[in-house]
This record gives sequence, C-alpha cells and structure tokens, in this order.
Amino acid sequence: MEQDYRLFIEKVKRKTGIDLSLYKETQMKRRLTSLYQKKGFHSFQEFFQGMERDRELLYAFLDRMTINVSEFYRNRKRWDVLEEKIVPRLLTKNRNLKIWSAACSTGEEPYTIAMILSNFLPLSEIKILATDLDENAIQKAKIGAYQERSLQEVPEQMKRKFFFKDQNHYLIHEEVKRTVTFKKHNLLADPFDKNFDLIVCRNVLIYFTEEAKNSLYKKFSASLKPGGVLFVGSTEQIFNASQYKLEPIETFFYQKIE
Repeated sequence: MEQDYRLFIEKVKRKTGIDLSLYKETQMKRRLTSLYQKKGFHSFQEFFQGMERDRELLYAFLDRMTINVSEFYRNRKRWDVLEEKIVPRLLTKNRNLKIWSAACSTGEEPYTIAMILSNFLPLSEIKILATDLDENAIQKAKIGAYQERSLQEVPEQMKRKFFFKDQNHYLIHEEVKRTVTFKKHNLLADPFDKNFDLIVCRNVLIYFTEEAKNSLYKKFSASLKPGGVLFVGSTEQIFNASQYKLEPIETFFYQKIE
C-alpha cells in the first residue's frame, strides 16, 4: 500500500504538476482511497491507469484533492460594479491595465476578471498576474476544469463563449487561460510588485490577524499606482481607509489617493 501510494504521487506529479506529498498523507490517502473504491478500483496504480484513459476520472481526482472553495463571479453584484463603474474609469486613464489577482486559489477569480475585461478589450491585450501560496491550487487553475456549481453565477453568454462542456465538467477556453500568468506567492512574506491599476484580493484577509491585515493594506496601497483600485471581499470592509492612503469609491472598492 505504501509503495502503491508513493508511485501514484510520482505519476500524478509528472502528469499534472500537482504534488500530493505537500498534503498530510493520512488524510489525503483516506480521501483518495474512498474515491477510487467508489469508482470500482482496487489500488492507486489501477486508479492512475483509469485516469490515463478517462478524463472525467482525472477531473474527479482534481475535485477531491483540492480543498479550496471558489467560484466564478462570487458575489455577482460586486463584479457588476467592477464591470459597470470601475473598469471604465480605469480605462479612461490607461488601456494597458496592470492587474493582480492575489490569493487566486484555483483560478476562478482571475478568469472572471479576464471575462469582464473581454467586454472592453481583445483578450490578446489582457494580462493578469494571479498568485497563490498553494502550488497545487495553481496547477489546478492552469488545467482550468471546473464543476458546474462553480459556474452558477456566470452570465449565460459568457458560459457559451468561454467554456466547453466535457462530460460533467466545464473547461475554460485556451484564449482566456493565456491572459493569466500564475505564480506562487506568499502575501505575508514575499515582496509585492508595483504600479498596479487594479488589485483584487477577496475572501482571504478574513483569515489573517488584525496586525497582518494592517500590514497587507499598507503593502497593497504601496503597490497601487495613484488612482489604482483595491477590490476586497464582502466581509472585508476597510475602516479608516485613509490611513492606508485609500478612499472608498464603491462598497468594497478602494482607490489609492492621488
């Protein structure tokens, strides 16, 4: 059993870039064993061979091993504000927007940004940096296969235009994938790039201490160009935004004071 799992880890890493050894072994093994038994396999090797033959099995594996819960257009009304008010305002100053999706999880957020921007610019002109601490989440984002429940808020025309259905999963089109560069990044420890027009960091800061939040707001502000915008999650309102050289311009949107 031990050797069976070790080999499985190696083969999965070669195939997908995902490194299962980064997870607690007992929990992950238990999770995946229950999955392969449910699918009628008797060992990890058999399960891997099944994944080689059947993409749907591969997607089922990806769903089981990622703990991150994310979805496209999460809290849809906020994304409508981004599309209707914030992006047009930013584009009046500059067409080559520099955008960062921080703590991007499995890719739903940066791909949502790309889809929204596609209403204003050709996809070939859109460039988004997306970062996360979890290397496996990043690898899953690069694969771009999602369950239907992740797409519940996606406008119907966007779903038709930018996804195709493969058995029980939706795959995002390559042209959308090409707009996003994924990198590993630790918000608390790594340096931030500068001169962003838009930074999106949502539903992450709630997990940090007040001290860490304070430090991150300062770093985000320093990374925005004057007039740039920080978009935070629906439970993450910034009180005393002015101490970070930010001002609220819409609910959950803060502009760097020029």
